[in-house]
Amino acid sequence: MNIYRYGTKRCDEVFSVITGRGEMDTSAVEGDVKAIISEVRTRGDSALIEYGEKFDKVKLSARALKVKASEIKAAVESIPKKDLELLELAAERIRDFHERQVQESWTYSDGDGTLLGQKVTPIERVGIYVPGGKASYPSTVLMNAVPASVAGVKEIYMVTPPGGAKGVDPYVLAAAKVAGVKAVYRVGGAQSVAALAYGTRAVPKVDKIVGPGNIYVATAKRLVFGTVDIDMIAGPSEILVINDGTGDPAWIAADLLGQAEHDELASCVLITTSSKMAKAVSSEVSKQLEGFKRRGIASASIERYGAIIVTKNLTEAASISNLIAPEHLELFVEAPENLVPLITNAGAIFMGKNTPEAIGDYLAGPNHTLPTGGTARFSSPLGVYDFIKRTSIISFTEEGFGKLAGSVKRFADIEGLYGHGRSAAIRLGASKGTGKKRR
Repeated sequence: MNIYRYGTKRCDEVFSVITGRGEMDTSAVEGDVKAIISEVRTRGDSALIEYGEKFDKVKLSARALKVKASEIKAAVESIPKKDLELLELAAERIRDFHERQVQESWTYSDGDGTLLGQKVTPIERVGIYVPGGKASYPSTVLMNAVPASVAGVKEIYMVTPPGGAKGVDPYVLAAAKVAGVKAVYRVGGAQSVAALAYGTRAVPKVDKIVGPGNIYVATAKRLVFGTVDIDMIAGPSEILVINDGTGDPAWIAADLLGQAEHDELASCVLITTSSKMAKAVSSEVSKQLEGFKRRGIASASIERYGAIIVTKNLTEAASISNLIAPEHLELFVEAPENLVPLITNAGAIFMGKNTPEAIGDYLAGPNHTLPTGGTARFSSPLGVYDFIKRTSIISFTEEGFGKLAGSVKRFADIEGLYGHGRSAAIRLGASKGTGKKRR
């Protein structure tokens, strides 16, 4: 990994490249995605079958789009018992954390009997996209389905690429069973997003679509937003490690490579106050890449979006981190609790040398679906709050309305909405006995 001192021209150039990763250009695929959405919307299952054969090299009947309950049962039985227990442990920890996010309806009253409040209602139907391709992601199933279940969503559906000759990964199907997914469909890509948004004979229409995917999936989610809700437009993964010169450089290098192996577009950055640590970590990255199982992907990631930045102090390091607003932020320092107050933009903060990002991906409990590409400046991790709706409750008595009716009319007059003003004035007149007699 290349080393840069913060404030130099070369560092500024690299910093600009890293912070610009979130600006996803979808123009090259948008036309194709629009065509796919249109075909699925008008032709339904026939389009899904054709796209499955074209993109996934799998020919399915309309009936085979839905994974049978017997297949899910067989998948659960096919994986080792200890691995099933691992999925259940992860689900239990995720559920335990997210139950603390549950929101309740509430109301309060004024002295004149006015009742105001908020009604919390779960979304009825949610669709989860689970990627296939370069890896299997049962953790994605758990991180999306469990919070939806905790929120009270009645119908949770899952779409995932058909998986070629081997079929859908058994761990993904087992995770769906553990998490309480109602049905699984062998459909991937933009066509699956369209199916969930508009519904087909085989795939039900949902109210919200969540889950990560490639540029085609991300573009499709953006295009169907408004017809359905979505969680976020997730970009490539990223990690930023802040270090004060303490700890084992091999551990830091391993944490960086753990993110680099995700995708060639993943970003891995170390910010340290120690030039000695910078050199040691750079050396360790090179050493650990030798024989690394996903070396091609990790090497490309490190070359494109990897950097080690040396700063004067931790305050400066925190400022840089806030500008990047990383998805994953590791505070690999002796006193991470002292640094947390300086952090304002991060998807998740991992405190101390014994808290690698990997534990957050699987077993810690907080959600691993996090804002990427600098969007942690204004957005949050996926949670129970993403699967509920909040509805305002408003109830006025005659006395309570009478106190505000004149002000309502005046406000309406200011805005030129005279019908609004009349709606208030007609009641005001009646309450004063100057309007028509009420029946």
